[in-house]
Amino acid sequence: MKPTHLDPAGAPRMVDVGDKPITARRAVASATVRMRPDTLATLVDAGGPKGDAFVTARLAGIAAAKRTADLIPLCHPIGLDRVDVELDHDASTGLVTIRAEAAASARTGVEMEALTAASVAALTLYDMAKALQRDIVIERVELLVKEGGKCGSWTRDGAPTANANPAVRPAPEHEAVVIVCSTRAAAGERADASGPAVVEALREAGISVAPDAVILPDDEGAIATTLATLADDGHALLVTSGGTGLTPGDVTPAATRRIIDREIPGLAELMRSVGLASTPMAALSRGVVGARGATLVVNLPGSPRGATESLAAILPVLRHAMEQLAGGDH
Repeated sequence: MKPTHLDPAGAPRMVDVGDKPITARRAVASATVRMRPDTLATLVDAGGPKGDAFVTARLAGIAAAKRTADLIPLCHPIGLDRVDVELDHDASTGLVTIRAEAAASARTGVEMEALTAASVAALTLYDMAKALQRDIVIERVELLVKEGGKCGSWTRDGAPTANANPAVRPAPEHEAVVIVCSTRAAAGERADASGPAVVEALREAGISVAPDAVILPDDEGAIATTLATLADDGHALLVTSGGTGLTPGDVTPAATRRIIDREIPGLAELMRSVGLASTPMAALSRGVVGARGATLVVNLPGSPRGATESLAAILPVLRHAMEQLAGGDH
């Protein structure tokens, strides 16, 4: 595909949209901000050291959407009809979810306006809270919905809607995938034993699981991207093995937190409590359990014994958890 933002000589240019019809355009974007629960509680209860952080972030997002063309060099100035910015928070995990919606009657779309609003609202929330906590994380700035124009409507899962060509993403062949996080195994320096053990345990529990584990190096970005892609492809369960300890290379929990919407601490605590019956080293495991949409993500230790014992601890409730995430009743 030829880049539309380059002229024949390869120089950047603003695309000419003068011959496009004016149509109703709409876009929705989101961003998440992760902080400690006590930091969030201070913002919610007392407004924070700089005042009401949520109101300020909302206003900043709206203002930023109106200035998008000043910030992004090749964007067209658009007369917006509406900008909405909403912030929701989970007190137990410290996660703030920002949703920004932009709408206009224009010749070009408003995706960048929605994304800019979500991004600046997240940055403002960080600025309002940084005196309380320096290691706040802004993550998952993404487009959720785009409507209007020649290409029709689009949603985050990639399935066209409305006036786009109809297409439905097929369901994955297996409901579960095992991901082994080990630099040495990924490099072929040692054979992986935990992946096959976890695959077999899931199969024996009646869960449809991909027969071969995905093996990744201890790279936080690669792990996060793989988990997000598999979850967004529709897999109901993702089980990682390895990278849950205390060494600098143990990055699986951090990668998992980057892509989940909410943590499920009870399952992680159950696995650790069962592990303590075998070894006090289980207390050093930093594995987390959480959900991304309808996908359950579980971190297991890297040793075959630790992985299978931890998995066995949650198997009695695993299917029920998966059904609840899929919308089932209690």
